[in-house]
Amino acid sequence: MPEEGKRQDLIVMAFDYGTRRIGVAIGNTLSKSGQALKTIEESSEDMRFRAIELLLKEWQPNQLVVGLPCHPDGAEHEMSAKARRFGNQLHGRFGVPVDWVDERYSSA
Repeated sequence: MPEEGKRQDLIVMAFDYGTRRIGVAIGNTLSKSGQALKTIEESSEDMRFRAIELLLKEWQPNQLVVGLPCHPDGAEHEMSAKARRFGNQLHGRFGVPVDWVDERYSSA
């Protein structure tokens, strides 16, 4: 358990969920840096989660983040429910805490 008042440094794995591809990045709160890892382009859901499982075993993150698509006014996008479901599946399958991050204005 971290001492009170001290923050725990986290290894964070982030996902940009799409129906055809899932972008994966890794970062940590100590160096405040991140890098792209790979794009998962498997056609079946089982193969996608197998690829994710291998990444989780390799990097051992203690926090997952899923990008949540929103419209500029903050309203949820048609992909929002799919991204939420994906994050819930990650948590259910792997037991790692999941947060969602608003993706507005994050694309070039």
